[in-house]
Amino acid sequence: MDRVLAAKVFIDVTETRSFTKTAERLAMSRPMVTRYVDTVETWLQRRLLHRTTRQVSLTSDGETYLEEIKSWYQQAERLSNLAEQSDELTGVIRVATSMSFGYAQLMPALKEFMALHPNLEVDVDLADSTADLVERRIDLTLRIASNPDPALIGKPIAQCESVLVASPEYLTQADKRLILSPDDLRHHDCLGYKNFEQTIWHLSSNQSNDQDASFTTPSFDKTLVSVETHCRLTCNETSALLHACLLGMGIAMQPTYLVNPYLQRGELCQVLPQWRPKDLTIYALYSSRKHLSPKVRALIDFLSQYFKQNSW
Repeated sequence: MDRVLAAKVFIDVTETRSFTKTAERLAMSRPMVTRYVDTVETWLQRRLLHRTTRQVSLTSDGETYLEEIKSWYQQAERLSNLAEQSDELTGVIRVATSMSFGYAQLMPALKEFMALHPNLEVDVDLADSTADLVERRIDLTLRIASNPDPALIGKPIAQCESVLVASPEYLTQADKRLILSPDDLRHHDCLGYKNFEQTIWHLSSNQSNDQDASFTTPSFDKTLVSVETHCRLTCNETSALLHACLLGMGIAMQPTYLVNPYLQRGELCQVLPQWRPKDLTIYALYSSRKHLSPKVRALIDFLSQYFKQNSW
């Protein structure tokens, strides 16, 4: 049971000299008052109150401990009030995420967050594997998934779209066939990401059913295809595959949060732009809702708002 509340109940009983009156003052049942007093006595391994049908009085141990209990309770109340009233976030937040997302998107977001909270420190753990939050003392992990770990609490903070890309150098090689349909990917060097659709790529496209869309509102059917690609190079880290793609080593499936700047500069070209890989969700994951640290809650809320305002 809550020791702070138990101390409060015990102190009130010493003032009213009645379990019934304390129950009335604190809006709880008399048996609950008895349980809280028992909690204090069990905690201190001392009998603190004499109980009779007519009155309640302090034992000699009760008289000895009463002032200490009052002092402890007042200090606990001050600490609780300080935590509730303070807007200043301090301490360390330990965050885990993938290397590519940490590099491309998390660091710019953290720059703004840490400017708002100058007394906060952030420890970032970069790895594409799922971190054991409890064992590694991770407060928050940012993961891209279709179904996050059910043992964790998750809040969606952004969408992760992907595209197929290749370098101009690769696409202009004389011996490479044109890529006009997903089936053409079978004849090209592809770069496989071990943690997502390594060699079999699932693509979708909205196709119009109407022969003449100028006179009618076109209807669309979603076409789904699965292509078994030839991946001479596979890797468990997205940014390494990006580098291989820039070197002209093949076609890669890449998240837009990472490759959009390269597409805008012309360093990469989108392949089959009418076909899209499966969208995923970026989650903020933590181990328990109970006693979630204010600084972790502040970071989750900030990231959710930040990525709404700063699309990639």
